[in-house]
Amino acid sequence: MPSSTDRSAEATDLPEGTTRRRRSTRHQRAWYWYDWANSAYVTTTAAVLMGPYLTTVANRAACPDQPVGQSCAAYLSVLGIPVAPGSLYSYTTTVTTVVSALLLIVVGAVADRSLRPQRLLGWFAGVGAAAASAMVLVQGTAWQLGVVLIMVASVCLGSSMVVYDGILCRVAPPDDRDRVSSRGWALGYVGGGLLLAANFLLLNLGPRVGIGTETAVRISLLSAGLWWGLFTVIPVLGLRDLPARPLAEGLPPEAAPERGAVRGAFAQLRDTFVELRGYPQTLLFLLAYLFFNDGIQTVIGSSSLYGTLELGLSQSQVLLTFLVVQFVAVGGALIFGRVAGRIGAWRTVLGGLVVWTLVVGVAYFVPSGVFTAFLALGILIGLVMGGTQALARSLYSQLVPQGRESEFFSLYQAMERGTSWFGTLLFGVVHQLTHSYRLSIVALVAFFVIGGVLLSRVDMREGIRAAGNEAPAVV
Repeated sequence: MPSSTDRSAEATDLPEGTTRRRRSTRHQRAWYWYDWANSAYVTTTAAVLMGPYLTTVANRAACPDQPVGQSCAAYLSVLGIPVAPGSLYSYTTTVTTVVSALLLIVVGAVADRSLRPQRLLGWFAGVGAAAASAMVLVQGTAWQLGVVLIMVASVCLGSSMVVYDGILCRVAPPDDRDRVSSRGWALGYVGGGLLLAANFLLLNLGPRVGIGTETAVRISLLSAGLWWGLFTVIPVLGLRDLPARPLAEGLPPEAAPERGAVRGAFAQLRDTFVELRGYPQTLLFLLAYLFFNDGIQTVIGSSSLYGTLELGLSQSQVLLTFLVVQFVAVGGALIFGRVAGRIGAWRTVLGGLVVWTLVVGVAYFVPSGVFTAFLALGILIGLVMGGTQALARSLYSQLVPQGRESEFFSLYQAMERGTSWFGTLLFGVVHQLTHSYRLSIVALVAFFVIGGVLLSRVDMREGIRAAGNEAPAVV
């Protein structure tokens, strides 16, 4: 028969467990809001407006006497290298990715050694939001300022996402991560879609009240930066009581806390690259993700260029398409999350990549000036866009060793949204050689095919076991 002491302990355990569950749920709700915050920049600035706008500014600098909207045959000089104005945005994104690949892995190692990673999240988001807001100053022929601000904002976005994705492993147990990740992406699409809707109205109604198109674009860029910064306050404050993890947990002896944050971080990185050979499934997943995510990000980031400069659609039509995509993607992310709960995230992502391959192939044949065809293609993209990205994030979280989340997510994030590497490079090179965005877009089929083949070879259960994690009921 239990003693009074045992009964007291049992009574104490229940409220503690209930408190932990409530705290976990509250932390998940706070965590979701960073998707809401940064998606405004990803959608309004990175995906829709900044590519065509920077190209217009670059064309104006290279061909000052040429009417707006016509392709410029002259070149800009970037550190002595001739660059076609139409390829400048793609090349800027590519260079940013190379810089990110070097910086983000260090950021991840430092974040793992941080007692309060939510503060790092706030700092990176704040600097990135400031750079995004400063894009309102890009006008005339100031393409150089635009390039610098894009690079700062993108690197800060990637750095903040390294910390943010690492926190997912701390606020959600394995069986909940597909659901939590999908809800975060869905909320992000709602937030990005609402601001995009407001900017759509500004671009269409602005001329009626004396606001020109270029001014409306600059105001929209400012609004995305302010949105990103202001709404980041919610997750930073909501996660302020996230339990601090001892610095030594999950770290190798070479990266012990007493070695200092930066010095220990580099020791930790050296150990990680050596240890990656011991996680072959994690490494194979990263390689697959490098390819298919580059394809996804390049399609998203280059769609506005394709619509306006290749298909001859107006900026309002392209904006409306992206607006529809945002809200379709909300349902797509939630549907993919439900499907993953039944057949597993791995199979669901593979199915999504098949659809992506079809989308890119069909895009080549979309007739110029036919808005309905472009809109239909956008709806199909929306259905698979959020789901594949959200589930890829939760899948990878299962393959990451405990205590090394941010460090491993830094490798993942170096290839994440807005920082496509090979995809934007290929897109820009094909355009520079052929002056055709159709050939640039169809070349991306290779990324989805290669990524899908590599992903099909990942043994998820073996990878989860090797990482020392608990396997969810359905993978």
